[in-house]
Amino acid sequence: MPKLKHRTSWIALAAFCLLLSVVAPSRHRAQGAASSFNGDRAFADLKHIVDYGPRPAGSAPLADERRWIEAQLKETGAQIDEDDFTPSTPAGNLPMANIIARFPGAQSHVLMVSGHYDTKRFSDFRFVGANDGGSSAALLLELARELKGRKHDLTYWLVFLDGEEAVRTEWEGNDNTYGSRHMVEKLSSNGELGRIDAMILVDMIGDSHLLIKRDTNSTQWLVDTVFNAAHRLGYAKYFPDDKTAVDDDHNPFVNAGVPAIDLISDFSSRDSVWHTANDTVQHCSPESLTVVGNVVLASLADLDKSPHTR
Repeated sequence: MPKLKHRTSWIALAAFCLLLSVVAPSRHRAQGAASSFNGDRAFADLKHIVDYGPRPAGSAPLADERRWIEAQLKETGAQIDEDDFTPSTPAGNLPMANIIARFPGAQSHVLMVSGHYDTKRFSDFRFVGANDGGSSAALLLELARELKGRKHDLTYWLVFLDGEEAVRTEWEGNDNTYGSRHMVEKLSSNGELGRIDAMILVDMIGDSHLLIKRDTNSTQWLVDTVFNAAHRLGYAKYFPDDKTAVDDDHNPFVNAGVPAIDLISDFSSRDSVWHTANDTVQHCSPESLTVVGNVVLASLADLDKSPHTR
């Protein structure tokens, strides 16, 4: 009987190990491991960007960051354009520049992923904007690496937008979204706006307490597409069906008739570090970048074949 009992325990252990071998991979897949987005590498980029310090529009540190971003993009083989413009702001005329990285597809119609890379200007404390400005730029850079050499039907544009932040303390009137408004105006004037089939905006997506709600100022079918992708990957807890309404760089595109969605982590909680000196690397996470990166990649693949895009 002792031998039988000993043998039974080994059988039970083997069965338990077999169960783990089945359950563990499925859990891993549910966390988005099937995609190749490298959140650790994006997080390293985020830390590098923060090392430039405060980076408000028109500043020398932002120009330094821009040159570094473009150097990184060149390594991906993307077609890079720097679109310089000088809008009038409450602080006077400020030089700004959007960066467009193009990945041509079989068709000329465009799927755009964008985010701002400037930080809010504050005079009473040092604001490095790790999440608000740093995370979106870092995600776009890693996305460019992931898209290198991939085949896709539609053309992809990754757009680093300047001047999202208001120059004054409060977000009022036209003192905000300088880069996105300039881009919509330019694309409208040169006849290219009609090429944009969908625009995905990422903003503050490195938050270690990631929570992205359904933005009612975004295009509904596009919200459904992205959230369906997120839930399919097992990220429902990060992408709940709760609703919010946000003014951001997607608004000028929506107003111009371009389908657009804002993926922005909730910043309304009492412990939020939004627009404070505590928006630092310590409050960001490579896991959050991985989650959003996987969702964006999956959404691009879905949109590439969607009846909503041409």
